[in-house]
Amino acid sequence: MPAPRNILGVSAYYHDAAAALVVDGTIISAAQEERFTRKKNDSDFPRHAVQFCLRHANLTLAQLDAVVFYDKPILKFSRLLETYLAVAPGGWRTFPTVMSNWLGEKLDLRKAIRAELPELRTDCQILFTEHHQSHAASAFYPSPFDEAAILTIDGVGEWATTTIGHGGGSEIKMLKELRFPHSLGLVYSAFTDYCGFRINSGEYKLMGLAPYGEPKFADAIRRELLDIKPDGSFWLNLDYFNFLRGTTMTNGKFHQLFGGPPRGPEDKIAQRHMDVARSIQLVTEEIMLLLARHAREVTGQKNLCMAGGVALNCVANGIILREKIFERIWIQPAAGDAGGALGAALAAWYAQKENTRVAVPSDSMQASLLGPGFTDGEIETALRSHNAVFQKLEKDELLDLTVGLLKAEKVIGWFQGRMEFGPRALGNRSILGDARSTKMQSVMNLKVKFRESFRPFAPIVRRERAADYFELDLESPYMLLVAPVKKDLCREVSPEVKGLDRLKEIRSTLPAITHVDYSARIQTVEHDGNPLLYDLLLRFEQATGCGVLVNTSFNVRGEPIVCTPDDAYRCFMNTEMDYLIMGGFVIERTAQPQQKISRRILPQAD
Repeated sequence: MPAPRNILGVSAYYHDAAAALVVDGTIISAAQEERFTRKKNDSDFPRHAVQFCLRHANLTLAQLDAVVFYDKPILKFSRLLETYLAVAPGGWRTFPTVMSNWLGEKLDLRKAIRAELPELRTDCQILFTEHHQSHAASAFYPSPFDEAAILTIDGVGEWATTTIGHGGGSEIKMLKELRFPHSLGLVYSAFTDYCGFRINSGEYKLMGLAPYGEPKFADAIRRELLDIKPDGSFWLNLDYFNFLRGTTMTNGKFHQLFGGPPRGPEDKIAQRHMDVARSIQLVTEEIMLLLARHAREVTGQKNLCMAGGVALNCVANGIILREKIFERIWIQPAAGDAGGALGAALAAWYAQKENTRVAVPSDSMQASLLGPGFTDGEIETALRSHNAVFQKLEKDELLDLTVGLLKAEKVIGWFQGRMEFGPRALGNRSILGDARSTKMQSVMNLKVKFRESFRPFAPIVRRERAADYFELDLESPYMLLVAPVKKDLCREVSPEVKGLDRLKEIRSTLPAITHVDYSARIQTVEHDGNPLLYDLLLRFEQATGCGVLVNTSFNVRGEPIVCTPDDAYRCFMNTEMDYLIMGGFVIERTAQPQQKISRRILPQAD
């Protein structure tokens, strides 16, 4: 068959469904389904994301040459079946539900994909990559490296939970793997669940909670739960876990080891939960360091690419960087399952021997701004549909006004250009604030985001100024590296203050973005990647002497990041954000005709 030119990658049916389009090896568009349906972590087939990807490229389904699914369902089904047989009669409660689900669309995915995309040509290839091959491809192929080690870590794909590979030119070789049920991702998710946060979306909350605690349970984890080897592999003691046999992650033996039952989602966070979070975070960092060192030994490479859900652990990533195991690290911004759609499409492209890869000096992700964008005309139409009160400004006026509002400690919804692909808002679907403000963190958490007070906010800074504020002297465009705030900006605090009371202390001249351990999850901005945001940072620094702003995602707790102008206006009006800057338009919340409007949720398919 002729080599495919227009390739659609798809991830679906587990969590964080997404679609990505690659044309002649170039990444054209990518988006998560949740952004269109407004259903957090939507796992359904990404029909809306597919429609967007094709519409953006002016293509139809009939023009696709290949659709590539991001894992191999037959292998995953065999793993589930073998697991149930291995633990029988345990697992009898979940076996009928899981098997009946799999005997439908998940197992016959070629048929399911053609049913979802009926306009595909009969000669359009339906292809499948292995799950960690998709992750590895998403990590290496868009990276700026000609050659690199590749480390992928997540819950589980078909059988693999962790892999080490080598990328060179257009080829990826998978060298080593750790197999289910021995999974760092599943362990971290088990602790996420135990501390009262939702699996597959609350792991970053556990990471944010960790600095409030002490690693009092780290030895117990190493002694009872994990037999860790020098290469970073480990054996998991399944006596403490229930995910093979039941509907919960942990069991009574686990709860006894860590001092009590799991925390309920709305229960108060006790010091014990903070100590548990700190303990598993520390052990996770230790394992990831061992894995990174082993990847260097196995491949001999000086550069590292990472993907998989655990690669979103930006604290551990920062430690790997500071240990100087590798000269440079590049992490796929959509490191979780959504990015698997992109990796699947790229893997299919480079599987054709005639397709050669040339690394782009920055990377080929286009700042991960791969989602929908909207013209000022489309924005104005959305605003008028709500009878919104607004003014339109030219670029210079808009930037100067925004700087003035930020200086006045106003909270700004910032909606510009194309939407980000991945879990982080990188300056196009963001909420911005003044990092110097002592009240900004509490205002944003409690009155705007409606989320837990302990969660930190990320700083954005121009790439060339990052080293003046943080112990980081390289790019971090995707908010996936944590580094310490410069010591000369920090202030001493009382060692007597413990737990969440530490939130009240001012620990640096940038209190809104300085976490309790004096760290920050940094996003660096370059002019080529996001010129408008770069110019805003430059003008804010010229006006204030400070080159750092707060950047958090434009959404509220429990909802996806906004996608459309309508989403942005609805979210804005249901929070206490002060202003919405959308395209060339300025909207003041208190000037609007109504203070509350309903959420937009698309009807779900049966």
